[in-house]
Amino acid sequence: MKALDYASDITLPDERVAVCGDWHGNVGWARIIARALPALAPEVTTMLHLGDWQMPPIETDEVFAETNINKIYVTLGNHDNWGEITPLLNTRPGAAVRVSDITWLLPRPARLTIGGRLVLSLGGAASVDRQSRIEGLTWWPDEAITDEQVAAAIAGGPADLMLTHETPARTPVRRVRDILRTNPHRFPTTALAESAASRMRVTEVWNAVRPELLIHGHMHAPGGGKIEDGRRVASLGRDVQVGNLGILDMDTLRMATPHPSILRGLAEQWEDDYVEREKRAASAAKSLDSMAVDGRAPSPDALRDAQDYVDGRRSLDELIEGVRRRHTRPAEEEGEEDGLDAR
Repeated sequence: MKALDYASDITLPDERVAVCGDWHGNVGWARIIARALPALAPEVTTMLHLGDWQMPPIETDEVFAETNINKIYVTLGNHDNWGEITPLLNTRPGAAVRVSDITWLLPRPARLTIGGRLVLSLGGAASVDRQSRIEGLTWWPDEAITDEQVAAAIAGGPADLMLTHETPARTPVRRVRDILRTNPHRFPTTALAESAASRMRVTEVWNAVRPELLIHGHMHAPGGGKIEDGRRVASLGRDVQVGNLGILDMDTLRMATPHPSILRGLAEQWEDDYVEREKRAASAAKSLDSMAVDGRAPSPDALRDAQDYVDGRRSLDELIEGVRRRHTRPAEEEGEEDGLDAR
């Protein structure tokens, strides 16, 4: 992983954005999201990811190449590779770092403005499964949210929206409360204590900046809730889980979370449509390559013309006229350029 660019000021005009919980490097799931998004929210161009990202940068660009998503901002999680990430972020403290054509890793804390809303990002969390991991390979101390990061986040002032990986303490999300109360995976006491301290750091910031909505991942427990003063918390699910993807309206800060069955159905429809488009494009290109218009031979741009037609960018009449006027040349000229005797 390497730094391709840095940005200290992130201001976006987006009225709606996609928000996703943990993916854990699941490229297949990312592909389902990418194929479903154009049908769900074709106007959405920005994704906010809530950590445990672990996606290969080059594959991320490939997955989203045929969508309108052109920016992904990652609020980092505990299971991201801090061994590679920390040096990149330390090069320009406080700046986001771009690691692929569309992927930006956010510092801790990070401030963004999206659709006129003030957004605070504070990544990191405690790994309750730390005892099963290897330091420097699958676990890094830099996952922890520090007192200095808490102070910097608070110093930045109020926010409308807060993005975290860690959940706040005393969450109003019932499913998260149940997991914290029952410890179903029997994590050790020391790990639970570190997790509680991490949640308290998030809570300290949450109570200071008082966002209308806080969205987090990490717990793999999708749900939502509201506390007495009206502030809301949304917990997103992990890859393949219900509630992994949300479409967030930046005006109302309300979020819709389509069911995975809907996402898979749309992704399958995209694949069916894609195969059909490819067949039609190949057929159209073959026709263009084999025909002659007024005694002129088609140029190598025939495939591009065919794709324009299949994708609905140009009508058949426009395509034929374009071939006639711009993408053809006399057959005798083609022969001369190829070193052939056209006489």
